[in-house]
Amino acid sequence: MQQPSSPEQVDEAVGTATDRSEPRREAVEDEAVPDQSTLRREGAFVVLTFVGMIGGLLAGWFGGPSWLVWTCYGGAYVFGGWYGLKESIEALQEPAVEIDLLMIIAALGALTIGAPFEGAMLLFLFSLSNVLQHYAIGRSRDAIRSLMQMRPESAQLLRDGEEVTVPIDDVEIGEVFVVRPGDRIPLDGVVESGETTVDQSSLTGESVPVSKAPGDEVFGGTINETGSLEVRVTREAEESAISKLIHMVEEARSEKAPTQRLIDRLEQPYVLGVFAMTAVAIAIPLGLGHEFDSTFYRAMTLMVAASPCAVILSTPAAVLSAITAGARQGVLFKGGEHVERTATVDAVAFDKTGTLTEGNTRLTDVTVRAGASLKDDGRLLALAAAVQSRSEHHLAEATVEAAEERGLEMPVASGFEAVVGKGVHATVGGRTIHIGNARYFETVTEEQTVAGLEAGLEAVRSLESDGKTSVLVAREDGDGDSLEVLGWLAFTDTIRANAAETIERLRELGVERIVMLTGDNERVARSIADELGIDEVYAELLPEQKVDRIERLQNRHEAVAMVGDGVNDAPALATADISVGMGGAGTDVALETSEVVLMSDELSKLPYALALSRETRKTLFANLAIAFGAIAIMIGAILTAGIPLPLAVIGHEGSTVLVCLIGLRLIGFQGA
Repeated sequence: MQQPSSPEQVDEAVGTATDRSEPRREAVEDEAVPDQSTLRREGAFVVLTFVGMIGGLLAGWFGGPSWLVWTCYGGAYVFGGWYGLKESIEALQEPAVEIDLLMIIAALGALTIGAPFEGAMLLFLFSLSNVLQHYAIGRSRDAIRSLMQMRPESAQLLRDGEEVTVPIDDVEIGEVFVVRPGDRIPLDGVVESGETTVDQSSLTGESVPVSKAPGDEVFGGTINETGSLEVRVTREAEESAISKLIHMVEEARSEKAPTQRLIDRLEQPYVLGVFAMTAVAIAIPLGLGHEFDSTFYRAMTLMVAASPCAVILSTPAAVLSAITAGARQGVLFKGGEHVERTATVDAVAFDKTGTLTEGNTRLTDVTVRAGASLKDDGRLLALAAAVQSRSEHHLAEATVEAAEERGLEMPVASGFEAVVGKGVHATVGGRTIHIGNARYFETVTEEQTVAGLEAGLEAVRSLESDGKTSVLVAREDGDGDSLEVLGWLAFTDTIRANAAETIERLRELGVERIVMLTGDNERVARSIADELGIDEVYAELLPEQKVDRIERLQNRHEAVAMVGDGVNDAPALATADISVGMGGAGTDVALETSEVVLMSDELSKLPYALALSRETRKTLFANLAIAFGAIAIMIGAILTAGIPLPLAVIGHEGSTVLVCLIGLRLIGFQGA
């Protein structure tokens, strides 16, 4: 349980700063894992402790001189108690009382009553278990260090037609770098020229390499496999996806799970309680006339058996391993609290566009209304694109893209305004153009007449029955007193290939209710929901209405998760018990607004996250049962059968190492 003598080296390696005022027990969870030199020194001390313990035992058995016996035992006590005594003194200065002090007192107590071998064995096994714990927990930190190693230190920039090697911290946005087959991509950017496949598994957890062509985004730390690329930088080094992943995983490791916070609050009272129990175990028998040596020996044995080492380490080993395992699979938990809480999710609400669907909305229909003053569908699309060019909505992007593909010249729009969840309008050529859904035009008709509205709404309903999202395009007359529906646009989106499989897997994991929340039309939403087997559909929702639906779900379920892309769903994500962001590798908003981030756009990572959190909760329960069970069994055996101190030491240290190893199994979790 002791802290390494130089944790600063670890802090420097992982890019974090340790608050030296924090109690050492917190360091077990985040910074205080020894570097290799410290771990080797601890190992050498363990060996010297063992040599001294065995040397003293053999010298006593074969009648060696007393100076030799005590020299051997003295060495065992010095080397075995070195780190424990150091940490005990530092803790008392805070002030705090730690388990190391219990072990030191128990060992000295054994020495006082003429049982030096038992005391030396206690220190040997205690220091040995510390080395094993540090080695085991250090494995999860090594996984984070491996993330750092994925980030190249330099990039091959094209400057004045020549390639120059430049540290990545000196590369500016807009510069172009070259990547050859087998190279790690140094920075986030967009492909300017070349085609290749990229292994993104280290960042997003995607098992299959992803094809890249001009216009596609690539991420620093991923591996270029087949072709050469020229890439234009879009993010500075510290803002790259891999840098943010490393930073957020480090932050997650320092944020404690609820179980760990509870254990931390109880540790000091518990340790003081052990001291009190030990004092009572000495005072009462002595008051009843029992022999001092046997009474003191049993009290020391009780002190060792009741020490909560296994309890304290039962949670961080498991939670750190879960966070590490998730990061390897492209799932980022922003702290131990979210790992635990995700395990309780029994209802999941999905946004539709970009979550259950690909988000690559395409314009499929451009129709001019019969009898409209505008006769050309190209002119209709150009007007709509002029207005939509000011919007970031996915339908707007699809409209502009379609106009550009047809080579249409878009007029200039001014005075753009949006009505959230309904529509937009702007002035083009001196007349206001309105684009919106049926709800938008219901509002408009309260103040103005709209010619051709019934025909337009009928066409929209027909298109929506085919699963297409549709909007009307109308233009005000010269005086602005009335509007004329010029025509309508229709769009489609593609359901994600693994969406149905993901929903089925969530049901297998025990999710009771799966809900879709969308601002899209009821008919379109219902069509997608029926295809995917979703339980409830709430369509045509404004952002505040999504919040209301989440709150209603929370009244019926233990924990509700909201899954979205983090762009349009911030209020609903903030309201849910667990917010899950999609596509964190490419979307800053998803990284910032969500508690669990799926770094890739793979929806299948959601069941993995849920399965990992539930496996972590099972592991926590198992570890706590082992830790408290071992304490209870040993105390019972001491009070009834009078087991010796060495057996108590073996039980205490064995249970401590066991819970660490059980927790570390989660590092390799691949899914249930």
